[in-house]
Formats: sequence, structure tokens, C-alpha cells
Amino acid sequence: MSNPLANWWRSHKFNEAVKSQNNRLAKQLLKQIQNSGAKLSWQQKLYKERLQLEKLLQKTNDRIKEGDRHLEELELQLSFGQLDDSLARIDELTLFPDTKFIEYISNSFKLIDCDESMIQCTGIDEKVFNNFEQHLAGFIKNELNKLNREKNNVDDLLKQAIDDIQKLKEGQDPQYSFELSPHIYLMRYFLDNVYCTYLAWFLIYKAGLLPTTVNILDIAAGPGTVAYGLGLLLQSSSDFFSMPPMHISYYSLEQQKAFQYRGLQFWRQYMEPQAINAYFRFDTSSIFDSAHQSKRLPTKFFDFIVISHCFFYDDERREKSHQIYKDIFINTLTDSGYVLLIIQEKKLLKAYNVRLVNDCKQELSVVKQFVEELGLNLVWYKYLRSTGSRTSHPNFGNFARENLPLQKFISPLFRQHFKLPYDLTYAVDDYVILAKK
Repeated sequence: MSNPLANWWRSHKFNEAVKSQNNRLAKQLLKQIQNSGAKLSWQQKLYKERLQLEKLLQKTNDRIKEGDRHLEELELQLSFGQLDDSLARIDELTLFPDTKFIEYISNSFKLIDCDESMIQCTGIDEKVFNNFEQHLAGFIKNELNKLNREKNNVDDLLKQAIDDIQKLKEGQDPQYSFELSPHIYLMRYFLDNVYCTYLAWFLIYKAGLLPTTVNILDIAAGPGTVAYGLGLLLQSSSDFFSMPPMHISYYSLEQQKAFQYRGLQFWRQYMEPQAINAYFRFDTSSIFDSAHQSKRLPTKFFDFIVISHCFFYDDERREKSHQIYKDIFINTLTDSGYVLLIIQEKKLLKAYNVRLVNDCKQELSVVKQFVEELGLNLVWYKYLRSTGSRTSHPNFGNFARENLPLQKFISPLFRQHFKLPYDLTYAVDDYVILAKK
């Protein structure tokens, strides 16, 4: 084995050890790399600095609290593959919008500009989404089969989770705290929400705002819907241009640990083999634990903060959450960073006692008021809607069957467990809002 190949292999194993937090192996490999005389990579330099800091902490007990805080921040940056401020930062590039790729996505998803703010969407990239959905259905089936072998009350557990998630249809906020809530969410709403976040990232890419090195905070992340949307968009682009090295640092802030666990399980089975270069950091805590957030979240670090559908029907919770979001934006978003907000039409309008918006000026006024309440300035927004009309469709079921892509692998699971006599389709009815501090 030649020295260059040996050095490459050691570096690869080092990166894997860091990602899996196998510090003992990482130290051994770092020592081997240093002894070989090879030049240390930026991540290896950062890891070496961390080890030096740990030694320093052992000798300075009188400053242990300050040192612990420093170490946590350093570990956070290391797990994201980022350089410390004391090291040179990797050049940040923005993906240049490719006209052929934009045309392909617009045609595949049948995107039609209905007016200056509303886009109708009735299509999909079948090559990417069919494969993704098929693997998702297989993942859910395997998990439920495993549970059936281990438990006698799976049907009762499924009913608990289904009853909880069905509260969304009644204008209530589900708890998402039942044992099978992640499985039911993956079955019922995951694909629709990935579909929407895919389109949101596409709009950001189309506007020339997607960096190749990007730090993302996903608030109320669930199973990582926002990361999946971006990952699938990058998959779709592979046939159109040579992707420069991407580095996605994804921080998941989610109260339900089971959602994070199932999301990571599926990511490792499906997305990692697709060579998506993403580093995950999981923070299992409630957004209402503001004292915890101020301690854990890194300052001025994130290029994008995303809140997808975590907006509440309850007035008190909505008001409290908005104040917490404002504080997070102020403290953790970089000066040039963006906030991406995805909110369902009825949730946005209900908060301002608006039943239906037909006037674009009135709609813009509502969106601006919403953004300003979060302490932000509006950059742009788009209303993504399958029907292409702001009025309620008289028979959406027929419209969906005739016009929208079928969720052909998930629908049999949905029929079986929800006991409903229709199939699911990919549908969207959301405002995608981009804002800045």
C-alpha cells in the first residue's frame, strides 16, 4: 500500500471515528497520521486542538466551568466539520443555478406561476421520489413487523398514535409523544412535508442563495424532514452538473427523541449510500426550554434557520413560541444568514382572523405582519398550492386522483392502518417564506 493511499485510508477512518464519537480510535488514528509526516487536514487540526484543550482543563480546575463551555462549542463545531475561528475557514461557495436543471424541475413538478406570489405544483421527479418512497415504505413495514414480533399490543399503540395525529384535521396541536407517533408520521405526513421542503430548497437554489458549505438549524425537526428535502434535491441535480463538494451541517432541535432516532435510522439506510455529505447534531429538548437553548445553541453560527410547520393553533403557545424564535434568530443566525419559514395556509390566516385571501396585496400584508412579529424582514415568499387557486376546491378528492402524483408505496400502508378507503397523493398547501434579521 503506497503512502498516499495509506494516508487517505487513515484520514477516512479518522473521519468515521469522529462522526461516530469513537474518541479512542480517533486519537490513535490522529497519532498515526502525525507520525507518518502527512499534513493534517483542517478537521484533524481541530481535533488536535480539542485534545490539547482537554489536557488544559485537567490542570485548571479553578476554570472548569468556562472550559467546559469552550469544549462544548468546540465539539459542536467539530461534529459539524467546521473550523474554529482560530483556523482558516474553508472558502464558501454558492451553487450557481443551472438553467437546464431549473427547467427540468419546473417541468417535472409542473410548476406554474399563477400570479406574482402563488405557484401551482402538480408533478414530481418520479426517478428520485419513487425510489425514496419505496425504501421508506419498506423501512416502516420492517419496523412494524419487528414490533409485532416483540409486542402483543401493536394495534393499540397504532390507534393511540393515529388518534393523536388526526387532531391536525380538527385544528388542534398533536402531542406526537406516543410510542408509534414517529411511524405514523412517516406514514401520513412525512412525504408531503419532504415534498414541500424539497420545493423550498429548490426556490432558494434557483435564487442563487444555496451555499456549498451550509450550517442549518431545524427547529422542531421531527425526523429531519428539512434535511431529506435538501438531500433529495441534490440527488435530482446529479444528472445535470458536477456537484462541487457539499458540506451540510444539520442541527436537529426536536422534543421527541424517537422522531430523531427513526429519522437518523432511515437516513443511514437510504441517504448516506447516496453520498450526501451531511453531519448531524441532535438536541433533544423542547423549544420552550429557553434556558437550555441559550446554553446549547452556538452563537452567530447558522446560515439557515428553518421552522417547518411548528406554528401553534393555541394563542398562548403561539405567542410564547414567537418570542423564543426571535431570541434564537438574534443569537444564533449569522449576520448574512436566512430564516426559512414554512406554514400551512389555514394556520397563517387563522392567526390574523383572515378566512380567505384572494387579494395579493392583502396576502402580502398578512405575510409581512407574520414575519415582523418574528423580528424579521421579508426577502420573498411563495404560496405553493396544488389546486392553483386560493379558493377551496369543491371536490379535492377527485382533483387529487386526476392530477396529483400517487404515493403508490405508502398508500397501501395508509389504507391498512388508518382504515380509510382512499390513496394518498403528493399535495402542497403551504407558504414558503424567506426572511432575514
